[in-house]
Amino acid sequence: MEILYSDKYLAVAVKPRGVASQKDPTGRCDMVTLLTESLGTQAYCVHRLDTATEGVMVYALTKESAARLSASMEAWQKTYIAAVTGEAARQGEMRDLLLHDRRINKSFVTDTKRAGVKEAALEYSLLAYDGGTSLVKVRLITGRTHQIRVQFASRGMPLLGDGKYGSRVKCPLALYCALLSFEHPYTKEQMTFSSLPPSPWNGFELNAEMLK
Repeated sequence: MEILYSDKYLAVAVKPRGVASQKDPTGRCDMVTLLTESLGTQAYCVHRLDTATEGVMVYALTKESAARLSASMEAWQKTYIAAVTGEAARQGEMRDLLLHDRRINKSFVTDTKRAGVKEAALEYSLLAYDGGTSLVKVRLITGRTHQIRVQFASRGMPLLGDGKYGSRVKCPLALYCALLSFEHPYTKEQMTFSSLPPSPWNGFELNAEMLK
C-alpha cells in the first residue's frame, strides 16, 4: 500500500489488488486496518473499489471528516484506465439503467425503471489499441456498483480478466482508478491525486500524459 498524502483529517492511498476497501467479514486484508495501523489513528471508509480493482482512494481520519467527504462525493472526479476486449470508438458516452443483485453481487443493464434501478453514465476515450484489446480512459459521471465493468461488457467489450461479466481472458481484472479529485472537507482546497500501475500494463505502455 502506498500512501500519497495524509493530514489530521484524511489520507489518500493506492489500494492494491486483492485488498478489500472496508473491513471484511471473511477476515480478508482490508484498507481500513492497513491505514489505521500505518498512521496510528482510526481510518474510516467513505467510498469503495471492488476488491479486484486497484487504484487511488481517500479515507477519512475523523468521523466528522467522513461525514463531510461523504456529503461532497457527487462532486468528486474519478478517472480510471481499463483494458477491454475489442476496438473501442475513439471516444464515447455510455448511459444505462442498472440493477444490482446483492444476492450474487452482480449488476445488470435493464430497460425498465423500477425499484432498485439506478441511472449510470460515463465518458471514455481510446488511449491505444493493439491485438484486439483497447486501452481506455474512463471518467465516471455516476458511481454505481460494477458500473464500468457492466457497461462495457453489455456492449461486447468486457474488461480483461472479468469472468463475472463475460471475459474469456485469464488475468487479473484490468481496471485501475488512476485519478481522484475532491474538495478538502475543511480547507476547501481542490485536491487531485494520480497513480498509474507499472508499465507494461496488460500489454500497454503507460505515462502520466494519458491522464490529461
